[in-house]
Amino acid sequence: MSAFFSPFISKPEGVSLIMLKVLLALIPGIALYVWFFGSAILISITLASLTALGTEALMLKLRNRPISPFLKDNSALLTAWLLALSIPPLAPWWLVVVGTAFAISISKHLYGGLGNNPFNPAMIGYAVLIISFPLQMTHWITPHGLGQVELGFFDQLDYIFRGILPDGLKLDAVTMATPLDTLKTQLHMYGNINEIMNLPIYGHLAGQGSEWVATGFLLGGLYLLATRLISWHIPVAYLGTLFITAGLFHLADPAHYVTPLFHWFSGAAMIGAFFILTDPVSGPTTHKGKLIFAAGAGFITYLIRVFGGFPDGMAFATLLMNICVPLIDAYTQPKVFGKKGRLSDKNGGQA
Repeated sequence: MSAFFSPFISKPEGVSLIMLKVLLALIPGIALYVWFFGSAILISITLASLTALGTEALMLKLRNRPISPFLKDNSALLTAWLLALSIPPLAPWWLVVVGTAFAISISKHLYGGLGNNPFNPAMIGYAVLIISFPLQMTHWITPHGLGQVELGFFDQLDYIFRGILPDGLKLDAVTMATPLDTLKTQLHMYGNINEIMNLPIYGHLAGQGSEWVATGFLLGGLYLLATRLISWHIPVAYLGTLFITAGLFHLADPAHYVTPLFHWFSGAAMIGAFFILTDPVSGPTTHKGKLIFAAGAGFITYLIRVFGGFPDGMAFATLLMNICVPLIDAYTQPKVFGKKGRLSDKNGGQA
């Protein structure tokens, strides 16, 4: 039958293909990550992927579930990639393993597996790591051209698995604070935004290198929108709220609050807007609910970044709004066709 005749019915894409496309959308950001910061991130992604698949298989075995179909749905790999991209690329191997294993076993399978977890597994893993091992979560590798020494691939591999740097180097020589952390530290020392932005760590919009990585995730997110794997509601509401909130503070006091674009292209804002908050399992189901959910996450992200104790607030903003999802869904469900008024009105005020 010709493609120009009815019925125009398309077969829904399976979970495996959807997850694969999301993984592919992460590649531009990962490629730019490697270009500006070296290939250590590939080691973390590989280690997290192997841990995720192994933990997934073990949990499925313990739950007497078929292993092969669930391993092939790529959901465990997506969790692994998002977590690996959220932690320092030079993090010791055991940190990646602990975070990934916790994300898969506790925050996913403890609640019944894929489709039942109320919280984003990758963000749960990140939250556990940054609370339990704060020191190891601050060693971010210096972008090319800014550090005293640049480590090669095998040097990075040696440090990740054995904790050894070449020629007696210290970790401070190859790592630095993130642009967000540097900004917060400098402001606490009574710095001025204009003076801080002149530091070598900063580029045109945000951090050297990291602003390009964020651009890569933006390109991947636009691909997800173009292929309709995600809707516009969450990215637009999150980035819009973050932009407006940051803009108001910047207009009120430009000497102590950075521009909205800095917040867009710093930290996990872009990957969060398109890849983390858009998780269909732990997010709302209605369009109105998605707008509320993402707007709340954007506002909380800004509050934590500027007034909180952590450099970035994406993970905690996501988890806090995950808690609100049942309430958001309950109050944003559309009216049932043919029904008038609320159910409580018909029952004399009784639910």
